[in-house]
Amino acid sequence: MSGRAGQLAVLLTSALALAGQPNLLVYRDLQGQPHTVRTPRDWEQRRRQILAAMQQVMGPLPEDRHVPLEMQVIEEVRLPKYVRRKITYVPEAGDRVPAWLLIPNQAADGTRRKLPAMLCLHQTTRIGKDEPAGLGGKPNLHYAAELAERGYVTLAPDYPNFGDYTFDPYAHGYASATMKGIFNHMRAIDLLASLPEVDARRIGAIGHSLGGHNTLFLGVFDRRVRVMVTSCGFNSFAKYMGGDLTGWSHRGYMPRIASEYGKSASRMPFDFTEVLAALAPRPVFINAPLGDTNFEVSGVRDCIAAAQPVYASLFHAADRLAVDYPEGGHDFPPAVRQDAYRFLDRWLKTP
Repeated sequence: MSGRAGQLAVLLTSALALAGQPNLLVYRDLQGQPHTVRTPRDWEQRRRQILAAMQQVMGPLPEDRHVPLEMQVIEEVRLPKYVRRKITYVPEAGDRVPAWLLIPNQAADGTRRKLPAMLCLHQTTRIGKDEPAGLGGKPNLHYAAELAERGYVTLAPDYPNFGDYTFDPYAHGYASATMKGIFNHMRAIDLLASLPEVDARRIGAIGHSLGGHNTLFLGVFDRRVRVMVTSCGFNSFAKYMGGDLTGWSHRGYMPRIASEYGKSASRMPFDFTEVLAALAPRPVFINAPLGDTNFEVSGVRDCIAAAQPVYASLFHAADRLAVDYPEGGHDFPPAVRQDAYRFLDRWLKTP
């Protein structure tokens, strides 16, 4: 067993002992003894256990696949407020991710002012990246285009096997499409940070549904993501379809949920309670409609209640965990998007 694999196994043993633990401010040492989390340094121990448990389900985060991004511009269209470029980038050898890159005109015209940037992740839709870029789909999900109009550089990539992107993560050694998505999105952050128009200290992520939970997964593994907006992206596994995790276990997500955990919420080594808490103290905005049948709202409230003490008591950052509960179903309505954009402005518009 490699050194890193051995470390993950030790952390996982501690994480499994805490699975289902409603009080997140507890961690277990190498001897399995519980300890109260009293300081941010203590929290790092608990947080490492959360990441180990997530990788047990998703597979390990690759450490040795980084190659030059080799961004290519396929086409460019100048619009009234921004330039839209169709690009591809290389996340790892033998792979190219298609994406839309939207650059506000004040930056595209060559000014030296660096702008904040947002990675914009799409929902489960055949057209993939086109929807957030404003090129089809639902107008309520055109957030990459809307944020570009507000002065953000935005990047909207395809998730594996959506839009123009065909890739079999399992044939390339991944245990889940989820982990391949996380790796690709981390490389997308690399790309944004490399652009001369972007202030690398001011990068966030936003997504709806599929993009909503991938925004959180990315944020857990990449602390460069300074602020996150997740729309209709999660609830507790126990309240997802009555605890039946079939929807999370197919090849587009995490097959080990079926093969190793019997599609059972009670057997999972992590939950979205931990995912949300692992983002602290960074700002997170949550859109949780009261009528969302994908992610039942009381399960969202459970996750927020579990994570809130980490934000409020440990980091004194209660205002960084914000939520809207609009009427309606699995959607990102205009009023909530405006709240989300103001939240982003608060944390990203000031250098």
